[in-house]
Amino acid sequence: MNTVQRAKEVFQQEVTQLQKVGERLDETFSQVVELIYAQNQKVVITGIGKTGIIGKKIAASLASTGTQAIFLNAAEAIHGDLGMVCRGDVVIAISNSGSSAEILAILEPLKRIGCTLIAMTGNTTSPLAQQADFVLNTGVDSEACRIGLAPTTSTTAALVMGDALVVCLMEKRNFQAENFVLYHPGGALGRRLLTRVKDRMEKNVPFVTETTPFKEIMMEMTAKRLGITMVLDERQIPVGIITDGDIRRAIQHFDDFRTVCAKDFMTRNFKRILPETLVSDALELMDWNKITTLAVTRDDTPDAPIVGILSIHHIFDFRNDQL
Repeated sequence: MNTVQRAKEVFQQEVTQLQKVGERLDETFSQVVELIYAQNQKVVITGIGKTGIIGKKIAASLASTGTQAIFLNAAEAIHGDLGMVCRGDVVIAISNSGSSAEILAILEPLKRIGCTLIAMTGNTTSPLAQQADFVLNTGVDSEACRIGLAPTTSTTAALVMGDALVVCLMEKRNFQAENFVLYHPGGALGRRLLTRVKDRMEKNVPFVTETTPFKEIMMEMTAKRLGITMVLDERQIPVGIITDGDIRRAIQHFDDFRTVCAKDFMTRNFKRILPETLVSDALELMDWNKITTLAVTRDDTPDAPIVGILSIHHIFDFRNDQL
């Protein structure tokens, strides 16, 4: 057997089936999103076996993106764990066949508790689908394995249906990085979301005036070792920036540096950023403008004083943290 070719076939089969599931989506999906969004109670995901594993992932993704959610193993539910379910909860039951005995056993109790039941199933005529308030059809033509028994394509379809719910609810809640960090304070992801420009900027900022001679500009830049200096006017308001690149261009342009001063070759429209900005956003600004330093201003007014310099070198370790 050519394993690489067989693997490609599995990928293609699952992609094809996912496209079919996506094409079947209708207004029911929107109704489910609206229901969960408007509900003050939690979402309970239940399943068993392989679909239970998928359910755990969906519940975890919902919980980490602003939707209160838990996973309830259907087998444990019939032995007391139904006590975790409250009136008004939305229950999403995942079963490809829609006939799992453990799931069917808890449907009537869930209705008596007062839950709204959503079936995520590949069989829209199954007992689960018939008792559900809403049905999300994850039906596939076949599993990826040749014997057609191992849950493969069907669990992938359920996983992606769950991802679609998560993403739509995130966007409906306008869930931002600032919200995300509340649930992800640890590890590289937490460091990326928590780190602000003020945490990485250099506060010992080089300054010259518009009339500072070229030689003194070089001395200031060399002393502060940032590769830049800010330029102030007579009112001490920042009006420009001089970078290593500006120095190189000046050397090519001027023949006699004895009369050259800062205002003759500084960059006037320099890029600014605020101290509370996320470092990840600062990196995007640098990448977009193809620059390696940003002036950090106290506020966003045109005459705001410079409080720091953010250099790509200051956040190099930060970028490695994300790898």
